[in-house]
Amino acid sequence: MGKPANLVIALLLALLGFGVAVQFKAGGSDAELSSARPEDLVRILSDLDAQQDRLRGEISDLEDTQRQLDSGAQGRDAALAEARKRADELGILAGTLPAEGPGLQIDLTPGSEAIKSETVLDAIEELRGAGAEAMQIAGAGGPAVRIVASTYFVDAPEAGRLVVNGTTIAAPYTITVIGGPDTMRTALNIPGGVVDSVRQHGGTVSVRDMDPVRVNALHNAGALQYAKPAQ
Repeated sequence: MGKPANLVIALLLALLGFGVAVQFKAGGSDAELSSARPEDLVRILSDLDAQQDRLRGEISDLEDTQRQLDSGAQGRDAALAEARKRADELGILAGTLPAEGPGLQIDLTPGSEAIKSETVLDAIEELRGAGAEAMQIAGAGGPAVRIVASTYFVDAPEAGRLVVNGTTIAAPYTITVIGGPDTMRTALNIPGGVVDSVRQHGGTVSVRDMDPVRVNALHNAGALQYAKPAQ
């Protein structure tokens, strides 16, 4: 709970204390009390006891309200923080937010034969299987393309080029990926995997650890036309 609410409660408590003092003075001066009848003294004492009990109850209620407000504010802050975290995670997975973290830079350089789209797709699938969380691919001197679940790869009509989500990129290709470096490197180097495939055709694969890796290319997800959350 913020400072304004604390100040309000402190003010209320001060006013209640002031009310007790006023009521006590209203009961009469020392001289009046000394000359009062025993039954009058009993009544005054009873009234003060009742008022004290009532004020204690009001103070207790105010303290309960303060605790509830504190708890409510903390709960709202925690819920808001969790919602923002989930939104960021979904944005990274959907490719609509940039991301950074430890990972790899993978350079695929063709040899005597061009690197085909299926080879690049195999590399992407191997990285995904090894826990890749965000990826982009760039060609020589061209813009990077964010890789998401819907990304497609096809061979361009021109030799040594690929079409990735409608964008044509030229070899050599650089894949930038965020994830566990050791696990992803192992996946790329499995026998018969991407590294073997490129090398068999005279090409080279360079894998370099980076921290942080920055995946800045963004994917335009567009609006959903048919899908909606299930009930």
